Amino acid sequence: MNISASWYCFKGILIREFLRFVQQRSRFLSALIRPLLWLIVFAAGFRAALGIAIIDPYETYITYETYIAPGLCCMILLFNGMQSSLSMVYDREMGSMRVLLMSPLPRPYLLLCKMVSTALISLTQVYAFLLIALLVDVEPPLLGYLTVLPALLLVALLLSSLGLFLSTRIRQLENFAGVMNFVIFPMFFLSSALYPLWKMQEASEWLYWICAVNPFTHAVELVRYALYLKLNTDAMFITAGCTLFFAVLAVTGFNPQKSGK
Repeated sequence: MNISASWYCFKGILIREFLRFVQQRSRFLSALIRPLLWLIVFAAGFRAALGIAIIDPYETYITYETYIAPGLCCMILLFNGMQSSLSMVYDREMGSMRVLLMSPLPRPYLLLCKMVSTALISLTQVYAFLLIALLVDVEPPLLGYLTVLPALLLVALLLSSLGLFLSTRIRQLENFAGVMNFVIFPMFFLSSALYPLWKMQEASEWLYWICAVNPFTHAVELVRYALYLKLNTDAMFITAGCTLFFAVLAVTGFNPQKSGK
């Protein structure tokens, strides 16, 4: 495998994913509508009940909208990662992945290209959301838009690898919705995306521990700290470790010869 062949392969997969994304405009809108509903509608109701004290990485009292913005960024990445697993199920059934894997390039590299392509496209939606969030006074430091980029990319790779792993377990498109209900909603709601962990601990000790071991919690905290010019090393190592774990499971478990029947 030489550099030119590797780059040509990655560029081809990236363009294919980008064209699919452009042709599905509703996908872009739906990815923004979900977090905007939380940011504009739900946050207005929760604001009075959920005042946020001074906690890391913030240096002053913050509004509820400011607190949940990093979690909503990760929500976009989560849904896109799961959307990629749906496309993999479809591709496997229709045979396009079989054609792709006929190339002489190693299978792990091809699947890595798929994950990176999904992650890069997800980043465009996250930054679009952050720009819209300025309208409701969610204003992180200007440099934070740059420092959060590596964190967003790592989280996007984590959720893309998780989605790719799930695609190896989903044999039929009809089963996709049910599986997603057992993945997306528990990961999102049992995390620090909407509430600080200390509030969860006040409500229930066992819920707190579930949130604490949820990889999505650490992904959210990594993005939250990076957006405010800080590094959460524990969250970074846990997110990176989970990314590697799911990527290995996805690569070893992927078998394009398995049909959806």
